[in-house]
Amino acid sequence: MSVIVGAYEAMPYLVRCLESVESQTMAHRIEVIAVDDGSTDGTGAYLEKFAASTAIPTKVVRQANSGGPSGPRNVGIALARGRYVFFLDADDYLGPEALERMVAMADRAGTDVVLGKVEGVNRGAPSSMWGRTAERVDVYNSKVIYTLSAQKLFRRELIERLGLRFDEGMRTGEDALFTMAAYLRGGGVSVISDYTCYYLVGRDDGKHVTKSGDHTMRFEAVGALMKLIADIVPPGAKRDRLMVRPFTVGLLQQFPPGFMKQPEEVQRQKMELAAPLMRRYWGPGVARLIKVSERLRLECVALGRFDLLRDVLVFVRDGTRPEVVHRGRDRTPYLAFPHFGEKGSGLKDASFEVTVPDWIGRPGLESIHPPKVVRQRRSPARRVARRVRARIRRTGLTRAWARAGGRTAKAAAASATASRPTGPMA
Repeated sequence: MSVIVGAYEAMPYLVRCLESVESQTMAHRIEVIAVDDGSTDGTGAYLEKFAASTAIPTKVVRQANSGGPSGPRNVGIALARGRYVFFLDADDYLGPEALERMVAMADRAGTDVVLGKVEGVNRGAPSSMWGRTAERVDVYNSKVIYTLSAQKLFRRELIERLGLRFDEGMRTGEDALFTMAAYLRGGGVSVISDYTCYYLVGRDDGKHVTKSGDHTMRFEAVGALMKLIADIVPPGAKRDRLMVRPFTVGLLQQFPPGFMKQPEEVQRQKMELAAPLMRRYWGPGVARLIKVSERLRLECVALGRFDLLRDVLVFVRDGTRPEVVHRGRDRTPYLAFPHFGEKGSGLKDASFEVTVPDWIGRPGLESIHPPKVVRQRRSPARRVARRVRARIRRTGLTRAWARAGGRTAKAAAASATASRPTGPMA
């Protein structure tokens, strides 16, 4: 398999990164392709030193700075010869059995993408998708869409068949497009949750690549991901479930409570940048999959109502506890955030309805759940009527009913039965 390491100003983190590659239990079955993207801190020289001393076949490419991680990764893809490709950031490192476990999983399950459990070091890391190890998950109903970084095992045949490459014109979010396309167009996704495969390191100098990019670039990345989903998945419940990801981990992050402190020009730009995305991709199907406090912010943005958004953000910022209002025969819960029930606001009552497990006050303080949909059993009379209707379709009972002059269903059914021929068909 091929381990692709894109490196820019990576010292001293690169040392542990490459040590973790040499320590792999399947080191004898891998190659390393390391691309120095115009570093000035000795990264390139260290890569060449590593290549000269390691027993692992290593190719080193030194190039002018490309401005982002996409260029080095694409160079690595072009040079890779392994059955599988793993993208390893030069700041991070692997667990000793990581590659062996991931390759074994892909071979056993026949999947094209394998996610290995990630643990943060001096920083946070995604956690919701590591509930259990699974040879094959349903992308539409699992949490894997909440980890779209490139640090995963990909079958190289998939990459070449689809012509997958990282968009070098994007400065952030390029890995989300690559990974989501592999999820949706590949032959399956596996998850390893019982072993930490990848250690995601927070740099002391704060130069981690995911922190780069202004809000304009981030809107561009969110829009590109939404378009990719819409291009691959037809309208419906599956698309709605996928769209929750860019709306919540993407667009919503541009409208936090601190939005109120941003310069007015930035606030105006963000509302303008969000408007076409809301018109094109937002709808009731997506909205009902999101918690009320988050949904309301997006609904305000969709309406272009800064005044409503301000009131909701202040309410959230202050930690105000919304009243829980129950309505209807099934006692459907609504959360009375600002403008609940105000007809002139433009916000519908559905915007305030609890449709997914939610909470009020601090997280975990009080859980609120939508009413369970209980499928009622048919009454005996309704079951009899249903059987009679089925028998009508099966035996031509309608004609028998007419001949019987409107007698009871039981008598008509008996008449129809008696009138059918009993001998062999001609």
